[in-house]
Amino acid sequence: MADLRKLPNLAALRAFDAAARYECFSRAAEEVHVTPGAISHQVRALEEDLGLQLFLRHGKRISITETGQRFAATIRKSLSEIALAAEHLRSQNRQQRLVISTTPSFASRWLAPRLWRFIDAHPELEVVLQSAAHLNDLRLDGIDVGLRFGRGNYSGLVSEKLSDDYYYPVAAPGYRGKRSKKLARPADLAHCSLLRVDSRESWQPWLAEAGLELPEPTGGLLVEDSSLTLRQAAEGKGVALARHVIASQEISTGELVRLFDVVVPSEDAHYFVHLPEALEKPGVAAFKEWIFEEMRLFHASAAWPG
Repeated sequence: MADLRKLPNLAALRAFDAAARYECFSRAAEEVHVTPGAISHQVRALEEDLGLQLFLRHGKRISITETGQRFAATIRKSLSEIALAAEHLRSQNRQQRLVISTTPSFASRWLAPRLWRFIDAHPELEVVLQSAAHLNDLRLDGIDVGLRFGRGNYSGLVSEKLSDDYYYPVAAPGYRGKRSKKLARPADLAHCSLLRVDSRESWQPWLAEAGLELPEPTGGLLVEDSSLTLRQAAEGKGVALARHVIASQEISTGELVRLFDVVVPSEDAHYFVHLPEALEKPGVAAFKEWIFEEMRLFHASAAWPG
């Protein structure tokens, strides 16, 4: 490690950087807000400290030496890194906005009904909740936190498991209630309309766990958002294969009822995802603490199937 006690005077380095870019002491002086004589004096002192000539003097004109050009490139890179680091700290102090990105189903069914508690506890924050079916680029899109449902492998990001999830069938309370055959056991699903999400959420693992040999449902409406499938089920259109975290709100209000006791763990899970430096921002750290506690309370409820 370099001995920082031997570091040249920082004001002289700043003066040298400006003079090297302009090859003119008077223009460098305008940028640094000192006199041309002060720039000349600082550069001369730096040359004496280093024991070499950084500029050639031609009367009032100057030209940088080859050695000076190499040194200037190093100084410029170092000063730029210092400036960027300082701006990052300033932006953290100024920034009172927290941008959260998640799927529409998790946003509307689990997060939004609880988020007001976090907002009430942190009135200094402007919370922006974005929902999209596709994965956003956290850095390019200016997103602080991504709440994702997947396997947890997100390149360049820090990923922590927030919750597992479970699948089971749900339906409206009166579904098939006025027909000759009610839903008393899993085999009765053979007489029902099984609603579809997309190919990532197949019925087959649950059907196999229930000991049923029914084909994957085909035809009808195919949607990419599981919350829309739950809405179809609540309207009596059929039976939906639901994830517990997403369906818990409708079950608690009685719009949907869980069918049977068979549950299947999801291979995917809910993850709290952020850039490596994001937790330096107070709002992100506070939101992380809050949401993990909310999920702990949710798991502790009697309705949690795990």
